[in-house]
Amino acid sequence: MAEITAALVRELREKTGAGMMDCKKALVETNGVMDDAVDWLRKKGLSAAAKKSGRVAAEGLIAVASGPNRASMVEVNAETDFVARNELFQNFCAEVASLALSVGDDIEALKAATYPGTTKTVQDQLTHLIATIGENMSIRRAKVLSVTSGTVATYVHSAVKPGLGKIGCLAALQASSEIDALEALGRQIGMHIAAARPEALDVSVVDPSALEREKAVLSEQARASGKPEAIIEKMVEGRIRKYYEEVVLLEQVWVHDGESRVKAVVKKAGAELTGFARFQLGEGIEKQASDFAAEVAATAGVKA
Repeated sequence: MAEITAALVRELREKTGAGMMDCKKALVETNGVMDDAVDWLRKKGLSAAAKKSGRVAAEGLIAVASGPNRASMVEVNAETDFVARNELFQNFCAEVASLALSVGDDIEALKAATYPGTTKTVQDQLTHLIATIGENMSIRRAKVLSVTSGTVATYVHSAVKPGLGKIGCLAALQASSEIDALEALGRQIGMHIAAARPEALDVSVVDPSALEREKAVLSEQARASGKPEAIIEKMVEGRIRKYYEEVVLLEQVWVHDGESRVKAVVKKAGAELTGFARFQLGEGIEKQASDFAAEVAATAGVKA
């Protein structure tokens, strides 16, 4: 039996990021052979990650990254807000966002890509992180926007660190304008998107089913007034215009002055807004309600 020294344990911890006790146990189980101990921990990590995969992960971070004429945004989820303050997790989110600039926003392709500075895939690195931190995590979605000339500006609301936060926005501006001025406008548009929550870029791409539902509701409301059908039709048209002003980015009132339309602001700058994206952390994920006292009691092995 090889001697398991503190130095050996420390070396294994530095190689794997696993806990001290896990590293010591791995070395004992593998008779002090470093490579075997690394493999033992990897297997343990995979097992630990699998056990955690059923837990709801609705916290985490939105990360953005910028490159020439393009920008990316990803949402990486974890179980608790505490993990969002973990430097290892923050670094992982930032690296994945940067990687998306070249790989694209297909999640499976992103997971299969080589994680920077390692021979592991992004998914393998995430699995390792799950085992190290002890929470379920997932790369939920990604978005990459690009322009041929101009900029894709990024904005993160209430950033915990540069490029990391709970709400992220991208705004693609096609133009030959001076880049600094375009970036400033793009950031303002990002702030507008964060606040106004648009659903579509322009009228032509509004979800047809959502539009029909809206028309049906508005028509019923108008008929309840007892007005003739010809008047009802005009009432619905007016209300649909109001609906567009609420959900269509280019038709919305510019939040920075409360008067202009977004399309007028963009046109004045000599630019074209060709795309946008808005990610809010955890949106659409059904969070599980939990009884904290019961969880603590269960962990302690006593009845609540």
